[in-house]
Order: sequence, then structure tokens, then C-alpha cells
Amino acid sequence: MAELNKKVDAYIAKSADFAKPILNHFRSVIHKARPDIEETIKWGMPFFEYKGTICNMASFKQHCAVGFWKASLMSDQNNLFSKDSETAMGQLGRITTLKDLPSDKVLMAYINEAINLNEAGVKVEKKISAKKELEIPLYLIAALKKNKKAQAAFNNFSYSYKKEYIEWIIEAKTDATRDKRIATAIEWMAEGKGRNWKYEKK
Repeated sequence: MAELNKKVDAYIAKSADFAKPILNHFRSVIHKARPDIEETIKWGMPFFEYKGTICNMASFKQHCAVGFWKASLMSDQNNLFSKDSETAMGQLGRITTLKDLPSDKVLMAYINEAINLNEAGVKVEKKISAKKELEIPLYLIAALKKNKKAQAAFNNFSYSYKKEYIEWIIEAKTDATRDKRIATAIEWMAEGKGRNWKYEKK
């Protein structure tokens, strides 16, 4: 027997009238596919889980959206997944009526494929974005050369520590402010401190 979450009931109740039959129908298909699927609310919208996240649904002012958590790993045999990411936040595009949803049979096939991926423990690979090479202003390089301790500390700092200092200095509105920040930065670096050392947990 499907266990319905009252928070999801409330979400549907607050949705626009056009959205209610869409959300209720998709929800019923989910539980037909697997009655022990759990419901939860994440990021303000209903999610369905079984050994991990399967999919989610959401309603907006003029359309609904359905998203499969591991869409990038799914076969999409019926070519349902929208290629235009601007149409909606989900893979099935803008859903404004029940007719926009695939047939129950097709939906259940997609849901079961998502469940099988979770049961197999398949995970979506996280894309690691390449770090942009930091451009160190010449005036900061010159100041660092005058203080060996500060220069050594800066060279050993993590990417984020370096970036914080560089951004703080180049964002100065006047030369006087910039020079003051450079002096402060050199002083802090010589002590091995990061730009936000005052806020770091000790």
C-alpha cells in the first residue's frame, strides 16, 4: 500500500487548478510502479525515492514539470526528454494538461528504469569544473617580492585563499584603497592568514 506524505498532499492542494490533476495522476503512476516508493519534499517540491532519488514533480503558474534524477543515465527509449532546457526544469518539457504526459505504460517504464539504476547502485558522475587560472595583478606580485614570508605563504595557499585575496584587492574603487588593501594583505599573509581569517573557525 502506497504511503502518502501529507506535505505532498498540501503541495498539490496549493497548486493551480490546472496542475492538480497532472500532479495527482503522476503521483498515482509512481505508486503503481512501486507501492513502497517514499514521498518527501525537497527544495520546496515533491520528490519520490527508493534506494535513492527517482524523480520529482513541480507546479508553476502556467505549467508543471517532471524530472528524473538520473536522466543522463537513462536510455530514453521513447525520446521523451526535452532537449530545450529552457522549456521547463524537468525532462518532459512544459506540461499544461494531462494530455502532455506520456501514457501510463511509458511513464512506468521510465520510472522502473530509474528504480533499477538505484537498485544497481549506479551513481551520476559529478562534473568537476576546471579551475580558471588565477591572474595575479603585477602590483600584487611586486608587493609580494618585497616580503619573503608573505610570498612563501601566498605560494602555499589554496586556490580559494589566493582568489579571495586577489578579488579583494582588484575590487578596490580607488588607488588609495587598493594600496591600503595590499599593505594589509601582505601583513596578514606574512602571518600565514587567509583573507577571511577573522571568520574562520579556530
